[in-house]
Amino acid sequence: MSEGTVVITGASSGLGAEMARQFAALGYDLGLCARRVDRLEGLREEIAAAHPGRRVVLRALDVTDDEAVFRVFGELAAALDGVDRVVVNAGLGKGAALGTGRFDANRQTAMTNFVGALAQTEAALEIFRAQGRGHLVIISSMSALRGMRKAMTVYAATKAGVSALAEGVRSERVPGVDVSVIHPGYIRSEMNEHVAHRTRFMVDTEVGVRAMVAAIEKRKVRAYVPAWPWAPIGFLMRRLPLSVVRRLT
Repeated sequence: MSEGTVVITGASSGLGAEMARQFAALGYDLGLCARRVDRLEGLREEIAAAHPGRRVVLRALDVTDDEAVFRVFGELAAALDGVDRVVVNAGLGKGAALGTGRFDANRQTAMTNFVGALAQTEAALEIFRAQGRGHLVIISSMSALRGMRKAMTVYAATKAGVSALAEGVRSERVPGVDVSVIHPGYIRSEMNEHVAHRTRFMVDTEVGVRAMVAAIEKRKVRAYVPAWPWAPIGFLMRRLPLSVVRRLT
């Protein structure tokens, strides 16, 4: 028997793909979205082999295509007979220091990570309001806690934006709807593989995502994951002078 249904965007690789594996293992049916459908098909085959009873519905989705977001979310809700949880996960890590001629990369990151997340949040909440229930999960980042420098400036700003978006929805107290914001620390993924070998506190994808899924299952309002060392680091990041934060990051 299914534990419920989870829709995950950006599910073709990294954190999204591993969340799909772990939610399937917990008994959830899945709606998986990404631009790279071939990877989603491989993931579905893997999940079907490990968990034959799971339903896995796939849709191609570019989250910067607003109309597609609403259409795909509606199709998944129909195919899965409702959606219990939506994980707004799709994201982009491009970027450059402002004023260095890479507005294109910074704009693409802003459109994917914030405007794309806004569309996903709107589409999810339309479904949840109609159902009278649901769990909205927004994947933010530890970088959301403070302004970041150079290539991280726009990325961090978008993650701060989605955290504030989630808090606003939570403040509204939509009947039957829970809202969680997850702030991952350094978890190995396709997005950060080029820096993984020299980054402190990096954990493997499976370990990091296990902490994310545990926090999501508990419907935590806010979680820094893995809790060690990111909960204490988060406490410090919000309070230390920017000159010190700069050295930490």
